[in-house]
Amino acid sequence: MTDINNTTLDTGSTGSSADRVSRAFVELADTLVDDFDTMEFLGMLAERCVDLLEVAAAGVILVDSRGNLRVAAASSERAELLELLAIQSQDGPCIECVHDGQAVSSPDLTRETARWPVFAEAARAAGFRTAHALPLRLRRQIVGVLTLMGHSPGEIGADSIRLGQALADVATIGIIQQRTIERGTILSEQLQTALNSRVILEQAKGVLSELGGNLPMNEAFELLRRYARAHGRPLTELARAIVERVTDGNAILDYSDSATK
Repeated sequence: MTDINNTTLDTGSTGSSADRVSRAFVELADTLVDDFDTMEFLGMLAERCVDLLEVAAAGVILVDSRGNLRVAAASSERAELLELLAIQSQDGPCIECVHDGQAVSSPDLTRETARWPVFAEAARAAGFRTAHALPLRLRRQIVGVLTLMGHSPGEIGADSIRLGQALADVATIGIIQQRTIERGTILSEQLQTALNSRVILEQAKGVLSELGGNLPMNEAFELLRRYARAHGRPLTELARAIVERVTDGNAILDYSDSATK
């Protein structure tokens, strides 16, 4: 993670810069609990970047599960539109940052017309002259990019970059944690569904075994599967219908007898 111990920013607002930086990290950390809302979290990140750093606007782009880029948050409408344009045109420092996984900086976007023809012109029209894109990255996993933009040409201060990267690191941890939880929840639900289906299937085999005069369970299963395939019914659905007496188990046995004649 980024070391911010030596970061000194004069934000010009109430309270020392150290206090305001601390409050920002506490606010972001407080969202990493139950009812985590990714969009709210990233919206707060963009706002705090503008509040604490030497920038006029900030935007966050995320990489979704399919590898597509999405604008997740922005501190202003102009910043959001610019990030959307960057994604649509695949042009700009944020796009390079996502693809390379490295910070990308431009102290004067008016000189980047050959490098980013669409983004540079749109940024100028929106009043932005500088851009610095920071990766949201944990080891080799890239989850997105934080873009910082300024109105005046010149390098964004090193202290601002360090603090911006630290904020990006916190955001990365929050996003990865949330995605892990979501994947775990989906996997848990899938496993539970599979287990429930297995229970229903065993119950249906028991019903057929009893109706068939202690028919062996493996034969009961074969009869059930054969009937389901012949009638185009999902196996679990048919098993549940037998257990709930919606479908008469004798129909399965009778079908088997007629099919073998």
